[in-house]
Amino acid sequence: MKERRIKKPVIVSLYMASFFLLLGSIVYMNQIGNQNLEEPVENEEENVVNIEEDLPVANTTTTIIRPYTAPEVKVLKNFYDYKADNTMQENSILYYENTYIQNSGTCYGETNIFDVIAVAGGEVTDVKEDELLGKIVEVTHENNVISLYQSLSDVSVEKGDKVIQGQLLGKSGTSNLEKDLNNHLHFELIVDGKNVNPEEYYNKDINEL
Repeated sequence: MKERRIKKPVIVSLYMASFFLLLGSIVYMNQIGNQNLEEPVENEEENVVNIEEDLPVANTTTTIIRPYTAPEVKVLKNFYDYKADNTMQENSILYYENTYIQNSGTCYGETNIFDVIAVAGGEVTDVKEDELLGKIVEVTHENNVISLYQSLSDVSVEKGDKVIQGQLLGKSGTSNLEKDLNNHLHFELIVDGKNVNPEEYYNKDINEL
């Protein structure tokens, strides 16, 4: 019986056909794989965006705000200003054990206990309780500014804590120095080592003082 040999051109053609068939299969599989990979990535990006949108944004403003938010709070005792008129100065005097004391801050109060908040971001540099002034929180801010919160009934922070503007520091209360004011907050603002009238510094940029 005669053997049939396949001619070389036919063999080459078969090899070429097999090669292109294999190459086409690889390209097709890669395209399918890429499509499958792209879809989860798009979904993942959408999820990341949604998560970021839901995150709360911290208050980063440097404008000084009032140390309370309750709308009923009002000024009970003014800061003592040598340049103020007689009526204002009379309302800026504290009386304790037959002694008249010039008020170094502003006293805010209302009938109900109210939240006391940080007027700006900073670090709690002191927390203590004084026999005359009650519970006290001191916060040091940028640009050599210090805020003091006195006559507190409750304190929510500790020395060394970093606080943001508007963060709860404590609750209003009473003190032996200002018993006649009942529930209130004695607030002081110190700029470059000097007590200033807080009412004149609200809404000002702490970095421009």
